[in-house]
Formats: sequence, structure tokens, C-alpha cells
Amino acid sequence: QVQLVESGGGLVQAGDSLRLSCAVSGRISSNRVMAWFRQGPGKEREFVAAIRWIGISTNYADSVKGRFTISRDNAKNTVFLQMNSLKAEDTAVYYCASSGNWGLSPIVNVYDSWGQGTQVTVSS
Repeated sequence: QVQLVESGGGLVQAGDSLRLSCAVSGRISSNRVMAWFRQGPGKEREFVAAIRWIGISTNYADSVKGRFTISRDNAKNTVFLQMNSLKAEDTAVYYCASSGNWGLSPIVNVYDSWGQGTQVTVSS
């Protein structure tokens, strides 16, 4: 497992951009997968995007494709989520997660490490 701390959430207007960061600490093995999930009010936690710690493969939820970009800076042990063209329905607590499973899974239970979450609120 690794330790994860998110930052960068806030209140923005529809159409604005926001970048979330996730600081990663602990033993980061080469097969680690980093992901972002979100949980809106009254909703279940849902997958947003995932990226491997090594390599360029990524996976996105259909609802964010073309608007959100996941990336990482291995030298700084940080994962980012660049969110553009934000919509009111993007309002949620965003969680950084990590898995030791090689696949870019969208399933919550695959991930063994979670951050505390950061609130993103998009006003329309």
C-alpha cells in the first residue's frame, strides 16, 4: 500500500478548469496503478480515470473523456487530474486511489489505498 493526499479542490463556475494533485508516499512498485474516483451527493463512488505508474496507458470514464486528463510526475511522486470544461454534474468529492493490480480497473474494490478526498463544486 501507499499513502495518498489530495489537494486542489475548490468552488468554480461551469466552464472553468481545475487541477487536482495527489501526493504519493510509501513503497511505489512498478506495477502500481493510480486512479481518480469521485462521489457526488447521494451517489455511489465512480471511476474517473487511471494511469500506470510506469508507461503511458490511461483509462477514462466516458463522462470525462475529452475534458479530463490524468498525468503523473514520477520524480515528484505526484499524480494530477486536469479538469477542463467543468459541468455542474462534476460536483463531487474526488478521491485519489492506488492499486497493485496491473490493470487500469474502474472497479472501486480493486484499489487498496485511498486518500481523504478533496471537494470540487461547480456552480452553474
